[in-house]
Amino acid sequence: MTAKPENVREVLEDRDPNSLNQHVQIVWDDIIGEPEGARSPECAWRLSHACFRHARNWCYTVLAVILAPPCALLLGCGFACLAFEQIWCTAPCLRCVKIYFASLRTMVQSCMAAIVVPAADAVGHICRHIRVNFRKDAPEEKDLLIV
Repeated sequence: MTAKPENVREVLEDRDPNSLNQHVQIVWDDIIGEPEGARSPECAWRLSHACFRHARNWCYTVLAVILAPPCALLLGCGFACLAFEQIWCTAPCLRCVKIYFASLRTMVQSCMAAIVVPAADAVGHICRHIRVNFRKDAPEEKDLLIV
């Protein structure tokens, strides 16, 4: 039974194992940076850093305690509805559409093979002797048509 608390501890330590929120960097160094030549006094920098860190942690903790459980409840219900819709509605409907249109697809492919392919071959046969030459030094005559 000692394996279960270790697993719980591991889950509590790594709360973003799939790196879903790497874009939310809320670290002092990623938000505030003073360039060379515009430096505040050391005491102001340290005090600002401590105020930022404590305010961020306190505010996030309060919001998480108050709003995280209702948000988790709503998200759980929302994803359950989404899964239900995908499993019981969308996937069966898509399967029906694939079955219904399989014969139509075969008929369209047959028509294309019987009509479009011979027509395209005929046009290709007619156009195969066309040659286009482009010369930069040719005189520019607007009304001249050369075939």
